[in-house]
Amino acid sequence: MDLNSASTVVLQVLTQATSQDTAVLKPAEEQLKQWETQPGFYSVLLNIFTNHSLDVNVRWLAVLYFKNGIDRYWRRVAPHALSEEEKTTLRAGLITNFNEPVNQIATQISVLIAKVARVDCPRQWPELIPTLVESVKVQDDLQQHRALLTFYHVTKTLSSKRLAADRKLFYDLTSSIYSFACSLWNHHTDTFLQQICAGNEAAAANSLERTLLSLKVLRKLTVHGFVEPHWNAEVMGFLHAVFERLKQFLECSRSIRPEHICRDRLEKTVILFTKVLLDFLDQHPFSFTALIQRSLEFSVSYVFTEAGEGIVFEQFIVQCMNLIKMIVKNYAYKPSKNIEDSSPETLEAHKIKTAFFTYPTLMEICRRLVTHYFLLTKEELTMWEEDPESFTVEETGGDSWKYSLRPCTEVLFIDIFHEYNQTLTPVLLEMVRSLQGSTNVEDTNAILIKDAVYNAVGLAAYELFDSVDFDQWFKNQLLAELQVSHDRYKPIRRRVIWLIGQWISVKFKSDLRPVLYEAIRNLLQDRDLVVRIETATTLKLNILLFEKKTDQFLPYLESMFTLLFQLLQEVTQCDTKMHVLHVLSCVIERVNMQIRPYVGCLVQYLPLLWKQSEEHNMLRCAILTTLIHLVQGLGADSKNLYPFLLPVIQLSTDVSQPPHVYLLEDGLELWLVTLENSPCLTPELLRIFQNMSALLELSSENLKNCFKIINAYIFLSSSEFLQMYAAGLCRSFCDLLKDITSEGQVQVLKVEYN
Repeated sequence: MDLNSASTVVLQVLTQATSQDTAVLKPAEEQLKQWETQPGFYSVLLNIFTNHSLDVNVRWLAVLYFKNGIDRYWRRVAPHALSEEEKTTLRAGLITNFNEPVNQIATQISVLIAKVARVDCPRQWPELIPTLVESVKVQDDLQQHRALLTFYHVTKTLSSKRLAADRKLFYDLTSSIYSFACSLWNHHTDTFLQQICAGNEAAAANSLERTLLSLKVLRKLTVHGFVEPHWNAEVMGFLHAVFERLKQFLECSRSIRPEHICRDRLEKTVILFTKVLLDFLDQHPFSFTALIQRSLEFSVSYVFTEAGEGIVFEQFIVQCMNLIKMIVKNYAYKPSKNIEDSSPETLEAHKIKTAFFTYPTLMEICRRLVTHYFLLTKEELTMWEEDPESFTVEETGGDSWKYSLRPCTEVLFIDIFHEYNQTLTPVLLEMVRSLQGSTNVEDTNAILIKDAVYNAVGLAAYELFDSVDFDQWFKNQLLAELQVSHDRYKPIRRRVIWLIGQWISVKFKSDLRPVLYEAIRNLLQDRDLVVRIETATTLKLNILLFEKKTDQFLPYLESMFTLLFQLLQEVTQCDTKMHVLHVLSCVIERVNMQIRPYVGCLVQYLPLLWKQSEEHNMLRCAILTTLIHLVQGLGADSKNLYPFLLPVIQLSTDVSQPPHVYLLEDGLELWLVTLENSPCLTPELLRIFQNMSALLELSSENLKNCFKIINAYIFLSSSEFLQMYAAGLCRSFCDLLKDITSEGQVQVLKVEYN
């Protein structure tokens, strides 16, 4: 592709490819796709996206096509690989200057340079790093920032390579630029602090951006650039400096208003400092030994004393707690039972930990966690009142354990209590003893404190096994608290039923279950929705699952099933409906055929719920699970469900329908149990077998269930079934035998034998 003649044509097609008109857009995309493998195409793209006079959208698209081309055609072994001559020209062009004015395009250029560096640096591109180092020294703000941005992306990409030879190259690179990276970071950090003190907001914002980028570079170099970093004085000097810089930035935050242009960046930089420490601890636990004492002192000071008041923010607290937790739990710091088998490094780290976690320190951490961080906040209480379903979803934590404050505090409490249970058990038991008896409903603070202490006792249930007579506590105290119906006491009702759920698998006498079921039935009629949802959770997760026999539950089956069904109808959010539906499924599964007299209302409601959940595939999965247990419980009577059941199976197992991605596994199981409980083979059951041919072509992990379904059809009515589907099955099996394992081949032969 000749550069001069092609540039105009490519520019025109790129312009068309940015059109909103599909009639213009589609042909342009097809043309660009054809050019992807043409020699010279990427040189044309380079000229276009580096020409700042052209339309931003066209330049953006040119960068994206260039970046995608690197992924596909840059490596020598790739089909239609770029020639070495063109790659040499492109590499030189990419680092000719760093003056891209548009932030988004500058980021994309930095990323694509890093992609090339991953393949070519340093062997085919030895000049890249020296060029970047020189470019970050220039005085021009724009060029300096763009070069530093590229420096970060290149460092990040090279640090992620894992082959031994690549690791060696990165170690060599790190040793050659580490001093420069440290001085660069210190320079930009000092400049920012001076400018913010002088009140120069715009200049401070620019310097803070450079501080952040240079710190990102240092993070990658420090964590991934050394085999034994503790032997390098500069590395350890930088890590010790992190604590001083953290203090400076936190103090600096006192004077920065929330709306200040630097505020958000300042908090991101503070978090990045903590990430440096966390990553280093994760990758080099023994090198971190020299930092254990300082890390614990720093974190405990800011999180558990008055030192942090007014300057710490939630994400910083989370990071500090994660740092404490990682030190407490780190296996590298735990001596073997036989001390002589432990390394000197492990013993040294353990000694430092033991010296820090004295009784007063542990007691203060425990008390502060429970009476400060465990307390329900005003925002949480407001959410409870205004949006109770969202409150219950928020409380479950989900995947947010590392990043949200409440679950993070609970995990830290569990880990510290497990590690130092002999010290902390008396502390927690004393807190419980101080709360004996019913709490004044007018004293909101006392109610929240009791809620927090009960939360701690539930989290530490396994550690407190020998120290708490839970049966006596349940009879003498907790049962009475469940019966306090005042609206302001609802946090305690909710917490007590949760607490019982935590202890039920630890220590709870069987003869107390009827009393508990009575209490649960009453709570399922509570005026507060959150209390009812928590009660349903306890019923499912911690009571029915741990009861070997259902005899004690059966007297309460009708009333509880009715109340749960009413709760299912009342809640509106998808997550909450799924939750309640799983509880109902659990009840149906446990009592099996004894559910028959009570399921009429649910059977009538499920078709409506299925229709309403058309956009919520996970809720539909919960409905499928419920149907599986319903069919098993109803047995042959499940044929009355066929008008609803068979279309559900049809949709769930039709691979031409998008929802099958979510529904297929449960749909196949429902199909199988429907056949297993069917008294005869109906025309409708025969018809849905049309889905099977495409399922067999998938050759997926669901193949075993497919074979079971085929065998179930043969068992129900072999002549009728095979008359309709034998020829198609034989063709499918012949195709299958070529690709499946010997176990799968045996399954095919079993079907044929039948």
